[in-house]
Amino acid sequence: MPDTTARQVADFIARYTPAMADAITACRRKLCARVPRGFELVYDNYNALAVGYAYADHAAASLVSIAGYPRWVTLFFLYGKDLPDPDGLLQGQGARVRSIRLASPDDLDKPAVRRLLELALAPHEADFAAAPPLATVVKAVSAKRRERRPA
Repeated sequence: MPDTTARQVADFIARYTPAMADAITACRRKLCARVPRGFELVYDNYNALAVGYAYADHAAASLVSIAGYPRWVTLFFLYGKDLPDPDGLLQGQGARVRSIRLASPDDLDKPAVRRLLELALAPHEADFAAAPPLATVVKAVSAKRRERRPA
């Protein structure tokens, strides 16, 4: 990741409390290890800092993402509606997306969460294998943002 991109992402994360910044950083580190090829797409949106993991450099290729809110990090499965979830971890009733609010970055290491990640990424395993080494790309920066620290 170029120095300017790394600095920009670090600045986004620095807007959070130290504990939340650490949680977001740890979640990114774990997902980058799980998805070593492709694109880490960063969106500093109005509501949250969102980071998607994709096999191509566009949002439609994202399969999973994390979003940092002032008090928690959420793991999103962008095609989660059809994922088998025998442990009942997935939340949401939308047409496509399901999520898990993470109590800590260590939740990403739980067997049930790892299974969900494997199932979500498996359909595009060949696409990820053909992608370049993971590159971070800042895709959008909102002009207005909600406060990143709890009130």
